[in-house]
Amino acid sequence: MQGFADYIAQHKDEIAALAFFYQQPYQRRALTFEMIEELHDRLGRPPLMLTTERLWSAYARVKTSQVKGADARRQLTDLLALVRFAIGLDTELRPFREQVDKRFQEWIFRYNAQRATAFTPEQTDWLRLMKEHIAASCSIGRGDFDYAEFSDKGGLQKVWGLFGNQLDALMTEMNEALVA
Repeated sequence: MQGFADYIAQHKDEIAALAFFYQQPYQRRALTFEMIEELHDRLGRPPLMLTTERLWSAYARVKTSQVKGADARRQLTDLLALVRFAIGLDTELRPFREQVDKRFQEWIFRYNAQRATAFTPEQTDWLRLMKEHIAASCSIGRGDFDYAEFSDKGGLQKVWGLFGNQLDALMTEMNEALVA
């Protein structure tokens, strides 16, 4: 685990997914699934030869009280949770999906509280779909509405009909609030 933390600190300027956590908040918008894949690939090479599963298991053995979801199946995006925990941004290691769920609840509550009218049930359903996509792939953009989970429900045309010209701003805000 110390080797993982040392590796992160040593390569924070070389690996885009690591730079994400060390840069200013306005630059955090750029995190992509490809960046997470690059980090995963680099960690899997010698000398570390680490996987998300191995790292999670090691932390679960050494810092048992701080690690949640040790028995859950790991996703590639859990690397984000591991990095945040290793560099001290989080005091507990929780699956990335759980973190996104919690941030989504806080975000939607705050967003609805600031508006004259809350999201409709249909808008909320779409926002939940968008949240699930972010949990699986670190971000959402217009092109993602071509994927089956969205296209089967009407895709970009449908979501644009629900949110109009607010859609891009909502996606940007969600990407920042749910991943950061």
